[in-house]
Amino acid sequence: MIVRASRRDVLRFGTATAAATLAASTLAAPAIAQGAWPNKPIKIVCGFPAGGLTDIFARAYGEAISQKTGQPVVVENKTGASGAIAAEQVKNAPADGHTLMWTIATTMIMNKVLFKKLPYDPDKDFVLISWMDAGHLPTVVNSKLPIKNLAEFADYARANKVNLGTYGSGSYSHIAVEALNRHYKLNMEAVHYRGEALMWQDVAAGAVQGGSGSFAAASSVLQSGIGRPIAVPTKTRMKKLPDVATFYEQGVTDKAFQVQGWVGLVGPAGLSKEIVQKLSDMMVEAGKTERIQKILDTFGIDNAARDHVFFEKIVAEEGPIWLDLVKGLNIEPQ
Repeated sequence: MIVRASRRDVLRFGTATAAATLAASTLAAPAIAQGAWPNKPIKIVCGFPAGGLTDIFARAYGEAISQKTGQPVVVENKTGASGAIAAEQVKNAPADGHTLMWTIATTMIMNKVLFKKLPYDPDKDFVLISWMDAGHLPTVVNSKLPIKNLAEFADYARANKVNLGTYGSGSYSHIAVEALNRHYKLNMEAVHYRGEALMWQDVAAGAVQGGSGSFAAASSVLQSGIGRPIAVPTKTRMKKLPDVATFYEQGVTDKAFQVQGWVGLVGPAGLSKEIVQKLSDMMVEAGKTERIQKILDTFGIDNAARDHVFFEKIVAEEGPIWLDLVKGLNIEPQ
């Protein structure tokens, strides 16, 4: 079983029906033999608010861990400072497998650039357990504009003033604006919002000409036809938008559009290899279940959980790229 905290604002990331399903579902099964671990409830600290993708993943996968271990899994939302508050708490927890953290690339990588001083060392204070795809983040424009692809977008931006919304300074969507400016030699302005909801409202209203963000949050403008997707990042097309070409296919080969955003499960440094392997295996198995597959479909995410070996590899390969991209924004550290 899993003990739930309050879940506000689920609609920010998906439909009410999907959220209700997520909130109501409960997995229950006998414990499997685990030796000395776990011998008490497991706490998963989530550095972001209830109702968001990170929180929803924490609860859904957490229930799968509960099913396998027979122990309750409690999700605690410890928000603030781009996940730094949660990270500090988990860093200081005993490395016994009973306190874990659901986190994102921002907390583990970008915060190195965005903050002058962190209360944790992303490289030394944690062990990586399981990686999850955070989904494609399509670039969408107001459908009233004469734009169907990136080439037409660039032509329009050269002849007209264009503002693109972002869901936060230093975010992927901010990086995307600057990458497009570099590639096409444009001078578009990034308009920063606190989250995606208001950004997509302004795209629909024409206050900004477009933006980049999650499929689930953009679904309102996509389903209504007010928004038109013109490109998706990474080299693989998105299953939910199979007719939309990638940036790479359209000749935009900037690394900003090839790296993959992620959500991850980590534990305090010193967590035994045995527990890491058990948790990693549980996550991969849970990703194949019908419930997790439905969540992935709702959020337009193509890949389920991967093991700790994959997680370590992608952080080693793409972490330096993310750091360079954020440094290129010339943001004054907080």
